[in-house]
Amino acid sequence: MQPKSNVVHLPVYNPGKPVEDVKRELGLDHVIKLASNENPYGFSNEAKNAMLAELTNSNVYPDGASLVLAQELASKLSAQTNQLIFGAGSSEVIVLAARTFLAPGDETIMANETFSQYRHNAQIENANIIEVPLKEGKHDLPAMLAKITERTKIVWICNPNNPTGTIVSDDELRAFLNDVPSHVLVVLDEAYREFVDAAEYSDGVELLKSYSNLLVLRTFSKVYGLAAHRIGYGVSSPQVIQFMNQIREPFNTTRLAQAGALGSLKDDAFVASCKEHNLEGIRYITEQFDRLGLSYFPAHGNFILVDAHRPSGEVFDAMLRKGVIVKGRWANYPTYIRVSVGTPEQNAAFIEAFEQVLQEVTV
Repeated sequence: MQPKSNVVHLPVYNPGKPVEDVKRELGLDHVIKLASNENPYGFSNEAKNAMLAELTNSNVYPDGASLVLAQELASKLSAQTNQLIFGAGSSEVIVLAARTFLAPGDETIMANETFSQYRHNAQIENANIIEVPLKEGKHDLPAMLAKITERTKIVWICNPNNPTGTIVSDDELRAFLNDVPSHVLVVLDEAYREFVDAAEYSDGVELLKSYSNLLVLRTFSKVYGLAAHRIGYGVSSPQVIQFMNQIREPFNTTRLAQAGALGSLKDDAFVASCKEHNLEGIRYITEQFDRLGLSYFPAHGNFILVDAHRPSGEVFDAMLRKGVIVKGRWANYPTYIRVSVGTPEQNAAFIEAFEQVLQEVTV
């Protein structure tokens, strides 16, 4: 048997290396993972209690439309329930958007270094991918606008951008959206929005009041700490959501995930605490990078992309041997590694190991 010709050479997504695998492969007793932008502070007790209570219903299918969660979230966002769609993480909403709107030969525009699943799903749909280089680590929105044609169907904007951590401002986004033709869907991925502490940052849901061709992605995987339960959502116009719901698989989010998300929405204090801890971690890590004379991009998520001035693959391997898992091998940033912000103890351990690696790995 042969698959579709356009998927034969697709790479398999490479997540952060699991801690247990590293321990086993390298014979290490203690390993810290700072590779997948997870919340090192866990998740809300409200979410935990809600999921424990929901366990008794494990024999019953979940609500396919996530109606109770949709009502709670719509109230929190000042939106309507018919503007919401849920997925197994926001990554599934990316799949749904690509499957709904991209046909073979359509064009889709994205940055040349951004979340890999935009490109991956566009390739599955056999769309023509137009990549626009980042400008100082940021989306170059004027250059992306210039690439739009009558064949363009989706433009992807990751804000903050993964892996660079940079943001485009509200003014920049509005200027871009004002000139995007109505036949083009703009997907604004705000997976890390809860970590942002910048006055110029947009609220994508607020932008929806002015732009009906916008789809905003958010997730419970990052600051809410529900990465294992796979639940995220999209917000858009009712028409866009209706089209996507027509192809959404039934029961695509679990009862536990929905319960955990509902519990999470009740605990703003947990989110605020995690944001403050993250900002403290960014300050500490960037101060250490400054001391070491290393350049890095402004960090607005819960991770930092730093130039090690050495091949990132070698740095990754050397860090692994010291029991610290980071992320490397970026096509357009071959000497950079991305480190997730951890607890103060994890951040200190990372810096100690990283400083040693910089001395051991030759330039």
